[in-house]
Formats: sequence, structure tokens, C-alpha cells
Amino acid sequence: MSSNRHKLNKDLNSAEFKEYYFLKEELKEFCRNEGLKVSGSKSQLEERIIHYLETGKSLDDSNPTKNKANFQKSNPNKTTGFEEIRLDSILGENFKCGEDKREFFKKEIGKGFKFKVNFQKWLKSNPEKTYQDAINAYYDIQNSKEKTEIEKQFQYNQYIRDFFKDNDDKTLEDAIKCWNYKKSLKGHNRYENSDLDALN
Repeated sequence: MSSNRHKLNKDLNSAEFKEYYFLKEELKEFCRNEGLKVSGSKSQLEERIIHYLETGKSLDDSNPTKNKANFQKSNPNKTTGFEEIRLDSILGENFKCGEDKREFFKKEIGKGFKFKVNFQKWLKSNPEKTYQDAINAYYDIQNSKEKTEIEKQFQYNQYIRDFFKDNDDKTLEDAIKCWNYKKSLKGHNRYENSDLDALN
């Protein structure tokens, strides 16, 4: 089925970019063509592209932590310019989930620690809290019965799930055909009954 969506290019403005769904490979190809960093999650690629479309500049031009991982391997006792993290340290504005923070939380919480989505959101929205508060919040989130909201990069999974709630007589091929139709349209990518028009 032909698509009426814009091809991703540098003439697209950021507002239009946000209205369409692009595959991760399309985002990486754009970054590669424009000389932008191609590593990272889909949301990081989107953030990088939005910044580029709005400013014409790379978000990663001056990354002070670029070689931090290699430096830490050869200097395990060094903090590479970062202050020592203590339980009473303040999280601060623009919290970044770096390797130094990951190691701190692993030491305090255990090797099974991961920067899960809800915990990352909590960290970024509570800059005045301490690392001890963060550890308490981590356990609260872990024990919570609330379902994690499905992030943008997982819209496909949510769509397929919702499709089969309403159409248990249809095939996965039908669901994918409707998904491909849906993501070619401007606006949200949630399943709607009208998406079945793609099967006609």
C-alpha cells in the first residue's frame, strides 16, 4: 500500500517529524547521512534528530563523557572528574544515567539493578532528592502493581495487542498490514476499528 507520509529529510521541520512514525533504521540512516551519531535507543535518535532539525547542529558535538568507559577501565580508582556519589548526594538537574551512577546503584541495590523506564522518569523529575531517596523510590516502583506505560518505541507491540483484543478471528499478517497502514498516517499510532479499511 502506498504511503503518503513525508520521507525523512533535513527539510522536514521538527513539528512534522513528531507527527509521523519512523522505523529505527530510517532514523539511523538519516543520522548517518547528516553526520550525526547513530548509536543509542530509538528515543535517543529521535531526540537527536529533533535537535538537528530545530538548530542545524548536532546534539553530541561536545560530549565530555565520550571516552569515559575506556578511561575507567584503565583507571578503576578514578572518578574521571565526577564527584563521589554518596547516599546523601543530591540527584541534581538533568540527571544522566551514566556508568558511574549505574555502578553506585548496583553496589547499593544489587547486581540485578537496571535503569528501568519508571525509575529513570522518577530520577529526572526529582532533582532535589538524594540518592537514598532514589533507592527508596526504586524499591517502591519495583513493588508497585502499576503497569509500565508503553513508550513510543514499543507502539508496535501495543498496537498488535489491541488489534487482537478486537479481532481474535484475524491473522498476524492482517494485524501487520493494518499497522503499516496506521503508521503511514499523520497522528497517533493507536489501534482503531477504522484501521481495518487496510484489509479491504
